[in-house]
Amino acid sequence: MQKLVLLGDEAIAQAAIDAGITGIYAYPGTPSTEITEYIQRSGEAKEKGIRSSWSANEKTAMEAALGMSYAGKRTMVCMKHVGLNVAADPFVNSAITGANGGIIVVAADDPSMHSSQNEQDSRFYGKFAMIPVLEPVNQQEAYDMVHYGFDISEKYRIPVMLRITTRLAHSRAGVQRKDSRKQNELKLPKNLTQFVLLPSIARKQYKDLIRNQENFNNESETSGFNEYFEGQDKSRGIITSGIAYNYLMENYSDRICPNPLLKICQYPLPEKLLKKISEECDELLLIEEGAPFIEESLKGVLGNCLKVKGRLDGTVPRDGELNPNIVARALGFEDTRGRDVPAIVAARPPSLCAGCPHIDSYLGLNSVLEEFTPGRVFADIGCYTLGALPPYNSVNSCVDMGASITMAKGASDAGLKPAVAVIGDSTFTHSGITGLLDAVNDKTPITVFILDNATTGMTGGQKSAANGRIEHICIGLGVEKEHLHVINPMRKYHGENIKIIQEELNYDGVSVIIPRRECIQTIGKNKKEDKLKKGE
Repeated sequence: MQKLVLLGDEAIAQAAIDAGITGIYAYPGTPSTEITEYIQRSGEAKEKGIRSSWSANEKTAMEAALGMSYAGKRTMVCMKHVGLNVAADPFVNSAITGANGGIIVVAADDPSMHSSQNEQDSRFYGKFAMIPVLEPVNQQEAYDMVHYGFDISEKYRIPVMLRITTRLAHSRAGVQRKDSRKQNELKLPKNLTQFVLLPSIARKQYKDLIRNQENFNNESETSGFNEYFEGQDKSRGIITSGIAYNYLMENYSDRICPNPLLKICQYPLPEKLLKKISEECDELLLIEEGAPFIEESLKGVLGNCLKVKGRLDGTVPRDGELNPNIVARALGFEDTRGRDVPAIVAARPPSLCAGCPHIDSYLGLNSVLEEFTPGRVFADIGCYTLGALPPYNSVNSCVDMGASITMAKGASDAGLKPAVAVIGDSTFTHSGITGLLDAVNDKTPITVFILDNATTGMTGGQKSAANGRIEHICIGLGVEKEHLHVINPMRKYHGENIKIIQEELNYDGVSVIIPRRECIQTIGKNKKEDKLKKGE
């Protein structure tokens, strides 16, 4: 069988193709983006007719995937960890509706917040929903887990979570492919009320979910993804999970740990294996990437009869991404596996690209706001968030997708005038529309800048769902036409842009300004694609 060198994300995508998916649903978010992009580029996926265009947000992606599962087809839905917050309503309820065709939810966590607002650990969502969770050690295991995940999803009629982290998503390794499986035939649920969560039905199916926990536990004990390694030195036992297993092994030249070792890659936690290591060892050391998920759970399994070290007692740092050096210190080894960055190497904070249209948008906004006290601009998630940094210092908030408009509304309701929201075109259709509707309904005096660079710039230039629709959406929501403006954010139009901004900041109602100019990064890319289409 073919062997490929793949990113972790790509291994998951190839596995989904080989496992017979009919569709994948996602909203771009690092470090999960490349899963969907791989399928979009795959000739094999095109031949198989696999649906792979982007969704408006993670909630719509989760619901569409659930609909495909309802129709009996295998499907995958992908998102970064904070995207799971957006999808939480259908995700948690999907554990009660169950699945018809297999469904895998990929949650890509971002320890150390390389490109995120927080470090949340998606395993808590999996436990909360009471569904099986898989956490691969490497790219091959990620590939294999997709096949296994679809099997148990259809065996127990339940969604399955696949939890990965940034390092696994964005590192490469050899992956051995399995034989391709055919896509499922269209087949509706035997019980046509399975997905009807009226209380009388939901109560019954929730009991079924609880009864299935014993089966999920048995899968964790027997699937082989959770492994126990005997060790001679029983003064300490080590429990590790997912990619953290690699950091541990890098501290042993022969890759043999002298202590009893339990590698956990499937949840619910394997209670028999946990009890075995606790009975054999004097104390336990927990090495896991993310929150102290296993560590906190141990008290429920083992009680307080054993000394447990990990993130909670400071043996391992409570925040940030793990690495072999951190693990070495937790093991009591001399930390000689790395060196500090020389002082001469200066940090390079991210910045807006030269020629970025957002630069001129912020220069115009800053110019008008000079006559007011600072602290009036609420921003959103996107590359334009860099407007918070020097030399612009233009924005004062960045909380979550869509929060710019609703925070500006709340601040205006509190008496802050003018109050300004800055949101990107893709973020607007992701979760800004409803906030604008609230403002229109209340006639809240805010000015909303929808920065339209015709792409989802921060995650690599994916097509924006807002393309060609922003004005129509705003008018449909009730924004008055005379207070809806499209401007060209360029220096030569600076004077006329300032005049429009001044007028709308003084308007006692909802106004929308759309600075529109293509992302500087996608201009060249689009020209190349156009030439290829024309055969040049």
